[in-house]
Amino acid sequence: MKKNILTLLSAVILIITGCNDNVLDRPQLNKLDDANYWVNENNLRLFANGYYTNFLVGYNSGWGTDYAPLRGYNFSDDFVTSNVQPNFESSIPDSRSSSTWMSEYNGPSWYFGWVRKSNLFINRIENVAKPNLTKEAFSHWLGIAKFFKALDYSMLVASFGDVPYYPKSFNETDYAEMYKERTPRGEVMDSVYANFKYALDNVRANDGSQYVNKYVVAGFIARWMLFEGTWQKYHKNDQARAKKYLEFARDAAEIVINSNKYAIASDFRSLFGSEDLSANKECLIYRQYDASQSVTHHVASYSNGNEAQSPAPNLSLVKAFICNDGKVWQNSSVANADSFNLANLIKTRDPRFEATFWNIPKVESVSLLYACKFIDREGTNYVGKTVPAKYGSNTNTNDYPILRYSEVLLNWIEAKAELATLGGSAVTQADIDKSINQIRNRPLDAVAISRGVTKTAPMQLASLPNDPDRDSDVPALIWEIRRERRMEFVFEHSRLLDIKRWKKINYMNCTTHPDNLAGVWVNFPKEVPAYLEKAKIGILKVKNAAGNIITYDGTNASQMVGFYIPEGAKDRNAFDDRVYLSPIGKTQIDLYSAKGYTISQTPLWQ
Repeated sequence: MKKNILTLLSAVILIITGCNDNVLDRPQLNKLDDANYWVNENNLRLFANGYYTNFLVGYNSGWGTDYAPLRGYNFSDDFVTSNVQPNFESSIPDSRSSSTWMSEYNGPSWYFGWVRKSNLFINRIENVAKPNLTKEAFSHWLGIAKFFKALDYSMLVASFGDVPYYPKSFNETDYAEMYKERTPRGEVMDSVYANFKYALDNVRANDGSQYVNKYVVAGFIARWMLFEGTWQKYHKNDQARAKKYLEFARDAAEIVINSNKYAIASDFRSLFGSEDLSANKECLIYRQYDASQSVTHHVASYSNGNEAQSPAPNLSLVKAFICNDGKVWQNSSVANADSFNLANLIKTRDPRFEATFWNIPKVESVSLLYACKFIDREGTNYVGKTVPAKYGSNTNTNDYPILRYSEVLLNWIEAKAELATLGGSAVTQADIDKSINQIRNRPLDAVAISRGVTKTAPMQLASLPNDPDRDSDVPALIWEIRRERRMEFVFEHSRLLDIKRWKKINYMNCTTHPDNLAGVWVNFPKEVPAYLEKAKIGILKVKNAAGNIITYDGTNASQMVGFYIPEGAKDRNAFDDRVYLSPIGKTQIDLYSAKGYTISQTPLWQ
């Protein structure tokens, strides 16, 4: 087995990003002799390897940013930039047919090439390979094919809602099947459920290091069934489907938990900066990088303190971090809990704050709060110096934890809490201890300890935080579970998809949520005196403790203490509920019409 299996592209499947006159724009197929190719597990594995870098992206590679933390996942209510904030899509695009992702939706474009590949894989396993395989091998590989198909459709549905569901391969001349109308979301996700179920029941518990196994399948089921269960609850008010999917999320997560194979055993920073995650018990699967095989990325270089960060973390995110006594800052008993300068935040907040952000204001960040989560401790020592290759340019080699045990635990406890609102059993303290409190008990590294960081007190179900900012329609327990997710997954895949499934996209409105447009608390005369220059007159602004905006006029340097307002920061353009889902392109609708068929536009985009 090659060392970097997650970087291996199939020798059989090449991806094309152009389009032809078929709605099923697809991976190019080399000419194969079916009878000779589908003869053993090695060839099936080779075919399946083509999925890995598309669905298990990690830090991406080279300068790639699609699905990459920090460089790709930065469109949400956690981030601010200068001038007008990044806008949601506001008009129907001319075309939406490529294999690339869409940052406003954290998902794929209108591309069904991977569906076609999965259907072909399923067809060949069932109709050609089966006589050459043991019953166990047949079931395993069919499970792998169905897993990736289910994963693909989960992402497509998250982007578009109703999408055409293609249950099997078909001839390219079968236009009635090719140009089919959208299938209702619930029907698609019921098929996804069935494919995930088959995969969970049949994929091997161990198929070798860095290959998808039963626990990886279970972890992704927990992610996407939680997504769909809460979507059905909050958007569709379909309690039956919500319960069905949430129960599957809960049960799949329990398979991982009850395996006793995984644990929260390393410090937070090591999860993202390590050169070798093979021994890290929190990783269900990770992507390995190796310069000797020309498999590198660039995300660590944008965490090294030299490169600019925009968008950057905002005050809304900062205020969401719990204090280390387990209370919110407004009523915490920790000394200086209401102080928002970085020195105090590091000492008073959950340890994930210190592990995620630089310990002093950094002018390289638009908000002056600089994220250094995706680099090891050594990598932050090269500010203003020659940066080693593994921390600079696109030659970074730290591994990425694609699926973490902490996510499984948070998906599990959220599914249980949501089910409790739908007639299920109440969450117990034992459930909290098994999930959130395990995560809060994560080890601290020496740097964190030297800076005065302490572990956050365990969550007590009988005395949940009294957060004055809690939405009135969210129970306290679910609110706190959502907070844990926000602290845990900064710059990862989660936040935009979370607020979409909770039907909380209004959090992106910076007029009603003004902390979205502010940065960290800064004492400019002491911490960033370089900003007190002539060029900043009329530009540099802070919001002081009284809530007043103070603008630098060249004579009031001593007053420039408060929450930093990034230069020219303004609310994004108005948006409405249609941005929960993406429209399809005019070209795709016209293509159907030219063939005598009809495809519906996404609701609210007609």
